[in-house]
Amino acid sequence: MPLTQKFAYLFSITLGLSLLIYLLRGLGIVTFLPGWILLVLVVLAISSFFMYSISITKC
Repeated sequence: MPLTQKFAYLFSITLGLSLLIYLLRGLGIVTFLPGWILLVLVVLAISSFFMYSISITKC
């Protein structure tokens, strides 16, 4: 599997998880999770997007 595809998978998974947790926390279903978990997921999604875009331009 190429490196760009790995970054694309990582980006989509972290973005999906962060959106899911954000929605569930907003609805009051998952209130026991601390806010830093959501922040870490958002930072991972942003950094994986940058790594994906850099790896595309290198090829």
